[in-house]
Amino acid sequence: MDEVEECRGVLRVYSDGTIVRSSKPSFEVPIHDDGSILWKDVVFEAMHNLQLRLYKPASLTSTAKLPVFYYIHGGGFCIGSRAWPNCHNYCFKLASELQAVVISPDYRLAPESRLPAAIEDGYAALKWLQDQAVSNEPDTWLTDVADFSRVFISGDSAGGNIAHNLAVRLKAGSAELDPVRVRGYVYLLPFFGGTARTKSEAEGPKEAFLNIDLIDRFWRLSIPIGSTTDHPLVNPFGPNSPNLEKIDLDPILVIVGGCDLLKDRAIDYANKLKNYGKKIEYVEFEGQQHGFFTINPNSQPSNKLMTTIKKFIQDNSS
Repeated sequence: MDEVEECRGVLRVYSDGTIVRSSKPSFEVPIHDDGSILWKDVVFEAMHNLQLRLYKPASLTSTAKLPVFYYIHGGGFCIGSRAWPNCHNYCFKLASELQAVVISPDYRLAPESRLPAAIEDGYAALKWLQDQAVSNEPDTWLTDVADFSRVFISGDSAGGNIAHNLAVRLKAGSAELDPVRVRGYVYLLPFFGGTARTKSEAEGPKEAFLNIDLIDRFWRLSIPIGSTTDHPLVNPFGPNSPNLEKIDLDPILVIVGGCDLLKDRAIDYANKLKNYGKKIEYVEFEGQQHGFFTINPNSQPSNKLMTTIKKFIQDNSS
């Protein structure tokens, strides 16, 4: 029995189809829980025992309710968890800096559950919020502080891909989530693909944090059997993808690292949507690699990113 695929030391796939997952995260960093942010886990989808983690500031500076900010973790659709220390720490920082309720949902991972499972689970995490908003017996830990009319959906890498697919599904105004109202989307170094290599993919350094071998491996393991990376959930402009020009979309903020191999796809996405007349903002962080803001959350670029997100929320809250 030979090992045929390995991802960041936590996922191994063998020649007989056996899949072995380690319970240890691939990023062992200390957790910074100083008590200023309260948090708890909730099951949002019972059939697959999927949980999300809720965060809120322990002390509120005003009686005004807080915006809701979804943070959907990355990991190439194959690894990652809301409970990984790098993700947990970043959600503390988001809740504190943005003064928001942060919701960090898990989703089914590939190759056990290939796409579209992760997208469906992202949608289920939003429907859970709608259930809370209309429930006669809601969880007051959440509903006492959350402003359901100011929801922002962000995703990191694969999570950014999920956020895009949710934006296309919900369309501007997110009427099907009423009274929950999505105001905008934040794609943090989104994980898009396609059969034709981009310049940044073809020429990017082999030693990059997210190199081309790992990108290809994640897609091999996560796309539906028999599909290519031009699948509509992978390539927003693939031959069978929906025509985004004809879809009304909420405002989108696209964040990219200048040294990220995925950069060209994000630039192409932002430029095309801008040409379609969509409300889209593109910000590139020079010299930064994939995942820079969770790897070094207190760096100057990471702090600038937080300011950028905060402004996007303020600009799109009314």
